[in-house]
Amino acid sequence: MVKIFDTLKGELVDFEPIEKNHVRMYVCGPTIYNLIHVGNARPMIVFDAFRRFLEYIGYKVTMVQNFTDIDDKIINKANEEGVPFEEIAERYIVEYWKDSYNLRIRAANYHPKTSNYVSEIIEFIEDLINKGFAYESAGDVYFDVSKFEKYGELSHRNPEDMISGARIEISDKKKNPLDFTLWKAAKEGEPYWESPWGKGRPGWHIECSVMSNCLLGDTFDIHAGGNDLVFPHHENEKAQSEARHGKTFAKYWMHNGMIRFSGEKMSKSIGNIWLVRELVKVYDADTIKTYILSKHYRTPLDFTEEGLNAQKKSVKRVNDSLKRVEEKYNSHVPYIPKSDYMKEKIKEFIEYLSLDFNTPKAIALIFDLVNELNKAFDENNEQRVLEAYHLIRNEFGPILGIFELPTKEEKELKTEELMNLLIDVRNALRKEKNFQLSDYVRDTLKDIGIILKDTPDGTKYEIQ
Repeated sequence: MVKIFDTLKGELVDFEPIEKNHVRMYVCGPTIYNLIHVGNARPMIVFDAFRRFLEYIGYKVTMVQNFTDIDDKIINKANEEGVPFEEIAERYIVEYWKDSYNLRIRAANYHPKTSNYVSEIIEFIEDLINKGFAYESAGDVYFDVSKFEKYGELSHRNPEDMISGARIEISDKKKNPLDFTLWKAAKEGEPYWESPWGKGRPGWHIECSVMSNCLLGDTFDIHAGGNDLVFPHHENEKAQSEARHGKTFAKYWMHNGMIRFSGEKMSKSIGNIWLVRELVKVYDADTIKTYILSKHYRTPLDFTEEGLNAQKKSVKRVNDSLKRVEEKYNSHVPYIPKSDYMKEKIKEFIEYLSLDFNTPKAIALIFDLVNELNKAFDENNEQRVLEAYHLIRNEFGPILGIFELPTKEEKELKTEELMNLLIDVRNALRKEKNFQLSDYVRDTLKDIGIILKDTPDGTKYEIQ
C-alpha cells in the first residue's frame, strides 16, 4: 500500500485512486516569463519521479502540468520589449523544453496554456456568479470567500486570522479583503478578451481549476506543487472548484518543500537564483537530480555549491562503476532473470518509495549496490555484478529518472559537440601555421570515416 502525506488532512494517508489502476494528477507549472531556476526544477524532478514510480508499480498515470502564459510579469516584459505577450510566452516555453530535456524530465500527458482556455474560464466564472459565489465590481469579478464555508481548510488557517496576512490583495472593489480575483478589467496597454463584464483577462487562480477540470474531470486524484502555493493559490483553486461543482476538487494534495540558498528561500528579489540553464553547464542531470532527491521532498533543501560538488563525486562513482561493467561486455551486458536477491532488493526499494516517497533511502540503496557491484567485480563474482548492474541501470535508475543510458539523440549531440571541438582545434592549429598537426587531425578523422570539408561557410564534416 502506498502512503503519502496529504496536506489537506495533515497526515500520512493510504493512497487509493478514484479509478482503480488509473491515477490522474495535476502539477502546477511555471509562469513563463524567464528561464526556469532550481526552485522551479524541484517539483518538476520530484513529481516526474513520483509518476514514474506509480507507473512502475502498475498504475496508468495521466499527468497535467500547465504553463501560465497570462500574467503581469509576462505582460510587463512584453511591454518592455515592445512585443506581443504571446511572443514572450512562446519564447520561454521553448526554453523550458530545453531545460526539461537537459534534466531528462519526461513531458506530462498534457501541457495546457491559460490563453487556450479563456472561453472555458469565462463560463466557469459565470457559473460561480449564478450560484452566488462570485460578484462583479467595476469590471473585475471576485470570489466571495464568505459564501464558501470550508475556506482555509487546505492551508489550516482561520479566515478571520488571514485578513492581515501576507499576499492578500486589498481593494476598495472587494466586499471582503480575502475575496480573490477571478477576472481582471483590462488596463491600458494590456492584452484583453471580451467578456460579459467588459474587456479583461483571467486572474491567476482560476486557470488551474479550469484546465484540471477540462482535462482530468471535476474530481481527480492528486494536486501537487511547491508548498509556497498552498496559500493562496491552491486554497483558492479548491474553493472556487468545489463551489462550482459541489464535489471534492482533489482527493490528495502533495507539496514539496522550498529550495533555500545559504539558508534563505530562493527568491529573485534577493538575487540568489540559480538558473537551470547555467547549472547544467557545470553539473550533469544525474548530479542535480540525485542532489534534490537525496533530501525528502517535503523538507526544505539547502542548495549549495559544496553540496553539489560532493554529489557530483558520488554520481561519478556510480557511473564509473556502471561503465566498468559495460566495457567488460563491450556494451552488451548479458540479461539475467530476476534472482531472489534482486527481488528482495526491489521489494526494499518499493517499500521506501511507498512510504511517502522516501527517495533519500531509495538513493542510499543505489549507492549500497554500487559498493556491492565493485566488490563483486574485484572478486570475479559475475552473478552479483550483473544483479547489481541491472538493478541500478534497468530498475531503480529509470524509476527516479537517474543513471539511465543515453538516448540516441544524446549520443548524436555528444558526437556533434566533439566534432565541433575537433574542428575548432584544427582551425586554431592552421591559424598558427602548424599544418603538420592540423593535417594529422584531418587525416586521422578520414581514416575512421569522417571527412572534413573546408567551405566558404566554415569547416563541415560528413560521416561516411
